[in-house]
Amino acid sequence: MERKSAGGSIRNKERSKKKFLDAVGKILKTKGYQALKVNTIAATAGVDKKMIYTYFGGIDGLINAYIRSKDYWSMITIEEIERIKPKIDDGGKSFMEEMLLSQFDYVYTNKEAQKLLLWRISEPRKSLKKLTDTQEENGEHIFKLMMDPHFGVRSRDFRAILAIIVSGLYYLNLYAAVNGSIFCGIDIHTPKDRENIKKAISYLLEQSYKHLKNSDK
Repeated sequence: MERKSAGGSIRNKERSKKKFLDAVGKILKTKGYQALKVNTIAATAGVDKKMIYTYFGGIDGLINAYIRSKDYWSMITIEEIERIKPKIDDGGKSFMEEMLLSQFDYVYTNKEAQKLLLWRISEPRKSLKKLTDTQEENGEHIFKLMMDPHFGVRSRDFRAILAIIVSGLYYLNLYAAVNGSIFCGIDIHTPKDRENIKKAISYLLEQSYKHLKNSDK
């Protein structure tokens, strides 16, 4: 009986934590990050606000947990890379192509991820700074594992290209969600034009790997 009770307590805890995380997402989507207050989150979740401190150590801990669960690149952790063991003999080209195409679709379909991106560029906050630091740490692991050995002295040139691609994909999705779907005559909301963007991603990667590889020799 004690074992069953303990198991039930753990399940209740996980359900309550999920309610808090879901509440953060709901508020972020409907009211914006300014409305993320302890009382509002607790009321939306239908859980005693004291549990925010019990489970997460406070609102910053809750928001940290929420961010990690929704940000695309935060999910690509060092541990996850080691688990999936991506192909590295192509300099990480196939892995990076898959990641970029997935990022493009993930942000487009995930309204919470869109709000999170807008929040990151709108307000300085420890949780958001920590997110950026974690992303950079994970990204550095990927670069050193795959891209740096492949590109050698041209590695920073490739990093610059990738920075433009990643940020461009973020912007296109945010632009389509907030201000309109057409950018440079491309309608981000149509399957055909989204496919054109994906082809452009593949092309840019192909050209980068083709022209930067061994160009220092």
